[in-house]
Amino acid sequence: MTTSRFTGLIALGAATLLASTSTLASTQVVTSLKPIELLVKAIAADDVEITTLVQPGASPHNYSMKPSQRRALEAADAIFWVGPEMETFLTRLLGGSEFRDRTYSLMHGENVPEVQSDNNHGDHDEHEHHNHHDDHEESGGHDDHHHDNGSGEDPHIWLDPALAVEMARDIHRVLATLKSADTHVLDANLARFERAMAETETAINQRLDPARDIDLFTYHDAFTRFVGHYNMNLEGILTLNPELSPGAGHIAEVQEKLRNANQPCLLTEPQFNRQWWRSITEGLDITFSTWDPLATDIETDQDGYITFQQSLADAVLKCLPEDAK
Repeated sequence: MTTSRFTGLIALGAATLLASTSTLASTQVVTSLKPIELLVKAIAADDVEITTLVQPGASPHNYSMKPSQRRALEAADAIFWVGPEMETFLTRLLGGSEFRDRTYSLMHGENVPEVQSDNNHGDHDEHEHHNHHDDHEESGGHDDHHHDNGSGEDPHIWLDPALAVEMARDIHRVLATLKSADTHVLDANLARFERAMAETETAINQRLDPARDIDLFTYHDAFTRFVGHYNMNLEGILTLNPELSPGAGHIAEVQEKLRNANQPCLLTEPQFNRQWWRSITEGLDITFSTWDPLATDIETDQDGYITFQQSLADAVLKCLPEDAK
């Protein structure tokens, strides 16, 4: 073997080893739901690889994991989920010793590091990690529509833009503790996200003005976070539990509300069967729109969560008469 060829093989081997090491060095993050993935994508550096568990078209209420997803959990540096109130399929697994110390509940702030006094976002130092939702209760008296999850709180926290910002800050804190963290990039991304969210929230508020007199109806209670934040009119919810068909009494109550509503609009969801609610709305003068709380068709990029919030507003605006849009 010639010296030049030997040298070339060494260089090739070194390059291969470097590439392999680089791949292994990337940060592995698992998120339970795509909206959480969008928040991580907004904050994380480019070297973070994200695996999301609940797949398009599926519901987090009854999801079954694949073996490959279990392996992703085992390899993860950080695991983000809402909490046991939402992803019940993960409760036992993530509560075990194998995953507990790298699992972060964004509803309760479990394991999220405390804010340091020299943090660039010091104006948020008073933020408490437990129960993000405590200071963001929905307006409009919809408490009785929440999932029966023991605490009585609505776990769809990612739909409230104010809570999404709090979740992004917690994600920032967690990612900043990982070995490969570039805190300058994380800080810049968080600041960018906060600015974009403030601008988007203002724009959505203005866009929704014409729709504030419409009586909205939804398939289940997920929409209450968004509706409450923007002071929309949520008149009724078709089912109190998405896993069960509603009883005759509840159906009759909703039908009566639909008949008496002002410009009723039913917001449906692609994750759930539509056939049964078509039968209970037959013959009623109702507008239909579809919104997706799991952001199925939203592109996964740094602005994905912003696009997601805009898509929720778009769904409401489709409820308006053509001449009011």
